[in-house]
Amino acid sequence: MLPHGFNAAVPQASTGCRLALAISVLASGVGVARQGDAQDAAPATMPVVQVNASRLRVDPRDVPAALSVVEVNPAQAGQPGVNLSEVLVGVPGVLARDRQNYAQDEQFSIRGFGARSTFGVRSMRLFIDGIPATLPDGQGQVSNFVLNMGGRLEVLRGPFSVLYGNAAGGVVQLWTAQGTAVPQTTLSVYAGSYDSFRYSADMRGMLGSLDYNVAAGQFLSGGYRAHSRVNRQSAHARFGIPLGAQRKLTVVLDRFDQPRAGDPMGLTRAQLDADPRQASPAALQYNTRKSILQNQLGLLYDQVFDDADRLHVAGYFGRRDILQYQSIPKATQANPLQPGGVVAPDTNYGGLDLRLTHDGEFLGRDSEFVFGGGGDAQWQRRRGYQNFVGNALGVKGALRRDEKDDVDNLDVYAQWYWYFAEHWSLLLGMRHDKVHFNEHDFYITAKNPDDSGHVDYSATTPVLGILFHPRDNVQLYASFGRGFETPTYNELGYRSDGQPGLAFNLRASRSLNKEVGAKWQPTTALDVELAAFRADTRDELAVATNQNGRSTYQNVGAARRQGVELSANGTLAPEWQIAVGFTHLQAVFRSGFLTCTTTPCAAPSTPIPSGSRIPGVPENYGSLRLQHGATLGWREGVTLTGIGSVMANDTNTARAAGYGLIGADVTYAFALGASAHLQLSGRIDNLADRRYVGTVIVNDSNGRYYEPGPGRSYMLGAQLTF
Repeated sequence: MLPHGFNAAVPQASTGCRLALAISVLASGVGVARQGDAQDAAPATMPVVQVNASRLRVDPRDVPAALSVVEVNPAQAGQPGVNLSEVLVGVPGVLARDRQNYAQDEQFSIRGFGARSTFGVRSMRLFIDGIPATLPDGQGQVSNFVLNMGGRLEVLRGPFSVLYGNAAGGVVQLWTAQGTAVPQTTLSVYAGSYDSFRYSADMRGMLGSLDYNVAAGQFLSGGYRAHSRVNRQSAHARFGIPLGAQRKLTVVLDRFDQPRAGDPMGLTRAQLDADPRQASPAALQYNTRKSILQNQLGLLYDQVFDDADRLHVAGYFGRRDILQYQSIPKATQANPLQPGGVVAPDTNYGGLDLRLTHDGEFLGRDSEFVFGGGGDAQWQRRRGYQNFVGNALGVKGALRRDEKDDVDNLDVYAQWYWYFAEHWSLLLGMRHDKVHFNEHDFYITAKNPDDSGHVDYSATTPVLGILFHPRDNVQLYASFGRGFETPTYNELGYRSDGQPGLAFNLRASRSLNKEVGAKWQPTTALDVELAAFRADTRDELAVATNQNGRSTYQNVGAARRQGVELSANGTLAPEWQIAVGFTHLQAVFRSGFLTCTTTPCAAPSTPIPSGSRIPGVPENYGSLRLQHGATLGWREGVTLTGIGSVMANDTNTARAAGYGLIGADVTYAFALGASAHLQLSGRIDNLADRRYVGTVIVNDSNGRYYEPGPGRSYMLGAQLTF
């Protein structure tokens, strides 16, 4: 449903050379966006794309929110498709930082939400083909995003995200490319610095009326740092099955297998200065490492009843097994209440979502109403073991923890979109969630009592947005929403006072989100967006202690994240494309509080004054990609990334300096007959060979805050499509 005078062109544009140069000079950032292949002819109109992040059938430019749509094609820039950050160049607000530590995954945050996470993704919701990649308790992973299957990435930021429920500081959705009428197979191989290899295959096409896309790959690397070797295998398959009478079933299968990933851990400042490639001595002593195996099945059913009514049902089930060896000292585990240095959670999870959509009119004006609800649950058996046997360290020893940790979430939501006047539209939304955590303790001894317990969280989160489009290529909007975020089981899992059991004293944080923005298409192939935002949070969840790979958390009062985003993406001229994004972000604690500086922490005692910067969040960050070339023949590109300094602890006494990086790539593609082509690529990252800290481990009690990024590195690739 589109308003009068609007086409369905998706906004993916860019601003101009001046802004691109300003981003690089400011050294401000990591953003997010990508373009498609440059066209051989004059700049074309933006492609029509069905965008699902809003759950509405409106033009994405008519959504009163910051919404970026990114083409997923890392090979275009000579990238192997291992990390999500490869396809996020030019998208503002999003900070994806490669830790060079595949035991902990990428550090991912949106507008400062999620920056505290020591591993995985927090404070945002992740989806693959409409199936959640975030567990029901709010913990997510981007490691199982298979990027060589094509398609698009949708990044939703700001107040509208709250309609996705618990921990929705932002929403990231990956959508697989549809099967092609002519079957297509793509084989890729990449090899580069630090003994890195990536192999992948993708097959897509049609079998009668069934469309399919099946992709798989393996990534092997010795790692930039010592003790960071990884073997990662992933597979994804999507099958679209028409059932007749405007009905369709979509089957989604995912598998992620990481048999082993070494964990080099963070470095102290002295260790960083001496040798950034070294691993922490504790990592070598205890052979810190992590293995993951995850399998997931998703089913989506869609039915169109008539021109006005549609039904969508999504169900999924999966299992995720983790075995992680931490560097908890042997002496520390002498405490009978200590849960051991090996963490082994086995998690089954699943959920169901049902959504009805009705298109109609209200007071003679077009409207769209969405009503839905569902439930999610996870059933986790969490065990802990000593990380030693006798004098042998880094091996699984005696059982020290055994509990059943369950969580379930029930939700109901509604959205109403109404074109209430010419050039004006209104969005109203409401969601209610109820989250229940329950622990059943099976490890009970004379010195370790029964720690069973439960805690409930609930919240109603409204959203309001209004949009004004004075011209076909200009939209102005304002939106408002309330959100909430419960602790995950990883945050409830350990108490900062060293006592056993879950941290049931943690409260859910509540946020008030506001945003105003503008969207402008100066040409049909160029899109510019500006947004100003503020998020005020109470009962902010923050790291209390972080020692030897284990974190504890606390509520610290009020916090504020506010700033400005600017982005541009599209075609500047024939065969010239640009994607640029810049974010200025002020993230501070607005309440003073006490924190821990030792572990265990019987009572926080170190004061943190109001106005202190939230650690892990830079004040400025941005990225730029400029590309020249066509689908066949030569294509050249340059990528600039800049990130300001970040604080590493709440006391703001430890800091990682900002940095700017330059990457350059070149590809040559040529036809092999009528239906095949071969692409050869070469890429250099960190061209100036700068030493820098890629990520920080927030509030590490040992002072091992710093995870250094790699020096100058190379990647060669070949991709055959037939």
